Amino acid sequence: MDADFFDLIIVDEAHHNKASTWVKVKEKFPNAKVINYSATPMRSDGQLMSGEIIYSFPVVEAIREGYIKRLHAKMISPSKLVYVDSDGNEITLTNPEDIKRLGEEEASFRRGVLMSDETLSTLVDLSIKELNRLREESGEKRLKIIASALNYGHCIQIKEAFLARNLRADYVHSNEDGAVNDRVFSKLENHELDVIVQSKMLGEGFDHKFLSVAMVGSVFSNLSPFVQFVGRVMRVVKQNSPGDLVNRGVVVFHVGANIANRWSDFRNFSQADQDFFADLLPEVEDVDFGSDGTSDRDPDETGGSNQLIPVEVTSTDGVTASELDPIGDFQELKKELASLGMTTNEAIEILRRSRLSKQDQRRAGRQAINDLVNHHAGLLINQLGFKPKGRNFNKSQDNYSWVVRELHNRVNEHIGCNSGDRENLSLEQVDEAKSAVPNLAEDIRQEWSNG
Repeated sequence: MDADFFDLIIVDEAHHNKASTWVKVKEKFPNAKVINYSATPMRSDGQLMSGEIIYSFPVVEAIREGYIKRLHAKMISPSKLVYVDSDGNEITLTNPEDIKRLGEEEASFRRGVLMSDETLSTLVDLSIKELNRLREESGEKRLKIIASALNYGHCIQIKEAFLARNLRADYVHSNEDGAVNDRVFSKLENHELDVIVQSKMLGEGFDHKFLSVAMVGSVFSNLSPFVQFVGRVMRVVKQNSPGDLVNRGVVVFHVGANIANRWSDFRNFSQADQDFFADLLPEVEDVDFGSDGTSDRDPDETGGSNQLIPVEVTSTDGVTASELDPIGDFQELKKELASLGMTTNEAIEILRRSRLSKQDQRRAGRQAINDLVNHHAGLLINQLGFKPKGRNFNKSQDNYSWVVRELHNRVNEHIGCNSGDRENLSLEQVDEAKSAVPNLAEDIRQEWSNG
């Protein structure tokens, strides 16, 4: 084509216009006018979109017009948080300001908070509560949760947590085989899932309007990838119906993991969008905590600053099911919890968590063992430089099938379980099996690396 073939080039998802492919296009047609469209001004790697901003349509205006869902934020702010630092020291924090500060300064703290069983349980339980509320109030039972994860292992951990609570959950990951991810997407589209967990997936171009609760289980170093993630729950179910109850979304996050106006590219958004996301993810000191540890603000329909989104802060005080004995009369236990200063609703919520069926936990744990075995089998084959469909281990079986079977056999031997008898595993055996999978895979790698 000649250099003057195009008069105008229109680029969608233009925060990618720094990519070499787009640079070559512009160099090929230097005289063409270029119009860029993007929901975010920056790529996930921090590169700012080139060009001059000539028009910006504020998020809050899109909500009012019914183009995207109205968002509500739930921020978890524990009044007590115990964590182990890099030196192995157990540290207890009782000041939300300290939790916020470490969340800003220490990446390892953010990851540790999100991967702890205590935080995950709170995030998962609150996300389920919000999903059930949205389903009940809207009458739409196809609404779903999308959760972000730190990595592959975290995907498995989050999936297990939802399965243990009897929700249908699965995950996709950028390193997963394409056919495997496609099967998960198919289940999502056919409404065979309640929850989809993702790590480094579901960027622009993905559209499933029934995603309504976004559980932030990962760390976002800047605002653009966060906006891309939250955008997955902003697609409206009913077009041009801003007041419809089905057109609402919820974002659930932890104060120790994400602080909006500390992110480096926050200033690159329009002022209206800065106000929107600052109100969706407020600073701790800007939230008024009530005596029950929660804070609510009603949305300002006129679009006033800091009143766009209602925010509820859920405070957890470190009392977990493991610290209480759930055996005995339900009403008596409820009274015991109330004597600790809890409201009736808080006591019932603690009881509900503590009474997670052990059968459900074991079932979810067994599925997590399978997921871990499949994941580490793929890693092992790649580390050895083999092909999944090759036959390096056994001439009668492909590499992937052989490693999966061998890992399962070694897991059974490690925990003293006969083949086909995993139905009877205790929770302790399930946890031991999950912990052992990476080491057992490493044993196989070393055996074959050493010939």
